[in-house]
Amino acid sequence: MQLESINPATGDVVGVVPVTAPQDVAAVVARARAAQPAWEALGPRGRADLLRRAGPTFLERAAALGELLSREMGKPLREGVGEVRSVGHLDGELEEMIQAFEPVILQDGRTVTEYRHDPLGVCAALTPFNFPASMISWMALPALMAGNTVVLKPSEETPLIAQAYVDVFNEVLPPDVLSIVHGGAEQGRALVSADVDMIAFTGSRETGRHILCAAAPGLKRVMLELGGKDPLVVLDDADVAQAADFAVRNSFRNAGQVCVSTERIYVQEAVAEAFEAAVVAGCQALVQGPWDLEGVAVGPMIHARQRDHVLRQIDEAVAAGATVAAGGVGHRGNFVAPTVLCGVDHSMSIMRDETFGPVACIVRVSTEEEAVTLANDSPYGLGAVVFGSDEERAAGVARRIRAGMVGINRGVGGASGSPWVGAKESGLGFHGGVDGHRQFSQARIVSRRASP
Repeated sequence: MQLESINPATGDVVGVVPVTAPQDVAAVVARARAAQPAWEALGPRGRADLLRRAGPTFLERAAALGELLSREMGKPLREGVGEVRSVGHLDGELEEMIQAFEPVILQDGRTVTEYRHDPLGVCAALTPFNFPASMISWMALPALMAGNTVVLKPSEETPLIAQAYVDVFNEVLPPDVLSIVHGGAEQGRALVSADVDMIAFTGSRETGRHILCAAAPGLKRVMLELGGKDPLVVLDDADVAQAADFAVRNSFRNAGQVCVSTERIYVQEAVAEAFEAAVVAGCQALVQGPWDLEGVAVGPMIHARQRDHVLRQIDEAVAAGATVAAGGVGHRGNFVAPTVLCGVDHSMSIMRDETFGPVACIVRVSTEEEAVTLANDSPYGLGAVVFGSDEERAAGVARRIRAGMVGINRGVGGASGSPWVGAKESGLGFHGGVDGHRQFSQARIVSRRASP
């Protein structure tokens, strides 16, 4: 049986991979477990030396692999190539991971302790379609550097670039250190229930809940990066042009299929009219089309189900009183026209439930207190952004928003070494930085008396 990868812009078949029979998943995990002790024995630097060898190959093949990624997922070619190139720049990440996993010696009086971060065993990694190369690296690299072997189950929407990623690393890794299983929900369930020690997943809140339940009987370690409903607060002293530019970029990038897309915008009345006009103008200037169209900024939804979900939310909001300020019509195939909605409120699904599509929803508010209250009126808490010229005031607003990551006059990504972390129902555990890498390991201390 084969799994077809479909170009979401055209419906054409990009390629096929063999589906892994659910009953065969346990054998893949067993081979990964058998390979783990030798992989662990290499130590952090030995493992980094092998993994580092794959970097030049990704850079050499970035054009071809980037095109494959874009054809399969739908994002513009420059973004697909850029994603592959980012995967190839391994040196800095690997050095940070060496720091995370090398033992540390602590001494207090006559006690000497070796503080270790040892492998868990076999890590199952279940990755999404929206960043189908970089999200594998976010999970697989720290898991491998910790000394685990990894069994990957990528999104069934983007199996080709995932297979290519594994193939590049398997040119330099020992057999069964990094394995892949292809398929849909059935294969995912089989992997989660197999003899794995850790499950790392990025995807929907609902699937995350199912994984937690499935992992509970064996108390398997679980790391979840789940959905978001990120708010943007625009204060009355904000630079309107900068705030609107950010709103357009972050609402429509990757066709809105980003976990930290701006999905809710709260703007103070004093600047609301100018802000809305600027967002509408920015939205109308975007070029939408397939991955290889010159100047394209917004591609298609990954499939018809996601398109229908986004269109349903738009239609329900308009029926409930929202106003279409831009877009809202001209949808074709899997393409949802970039849309700006005003007059929305929290009674509408589009303001409560994750959209994951190219829609900017704008609410006018009277005070910053009202903006904070509405921003926090969500079970999600991945990211948030505040724009305001008085950065101390903006920082005060940011500190009151219950999100794992907050940006002030910029996006949510932190400085080098910062984790990528969600609050509330947007995540369990986190990626990135030394602390994030260590979540793929078991902390251990081995203590003895100091020599006299």
